[in-house]
Amino acid sequence: MRVTAPISVEEYLRTAYEPDCDYVDGEVLERNVGERDHSKVQRQLILFFGTRAEQMGIHVFPEQRIQISPRRFRIPDVCVIAGPEPEDQVFRTPPLICIEILSPEDSLSRMRQRIDDYLNFGAEHVWIVEPELRKGYICSKTGMQEPQGGVLFVPGTQIRVVLNELFAELDRA
Repeated sequence: MRVTAPISVEEYLRTAYEPDCDYVDGEVLERNVGERDHSKVQRQLILFFGTRAEQMGIHVFPEQRIQISPRRFRIPDVCVIAGPEPEDQVFRTPPLICIEILSPEDSLSRMRQRIDDYLNFGAEHVWIVEPELRKGYICSKTGMQEPQGGVLFVPGTQIRVVLNELFAELDRA
């Protein structure tokens, strides 16, 4: 959904949006956030990565602006950075993981654009989490697939998110 008339990158970067918005080729785009299930899953992911950050050598950031290209900024629901913590306020290097949590209003075509932006930028792993259906997906340039055994993971690391555990709090509600 379009929020304003086309604006410059400079204007986008000095404007505060609540909640923060993506910026794609001059357009400020709203993101679907704010529903309880979305928020709970986002909290669980932040807690999961946050409590393991030092052990795994990662940093977790909710809703962090990432400059995908000169005229594109995306804000993943959660991103995970490997190695040292970035010093920039707006990240300009690809995260290890970009995670998007679907809201009922999200469309597949709009989500595919976000995924393509992350992958083309160089994010190694893009995950989609769908609270309503209690599913997760691993995304690549060839498509989305459900992970075997219901576990989102990063090969060669200790990073493993068991989807049943991630959704347990939703199922208790």
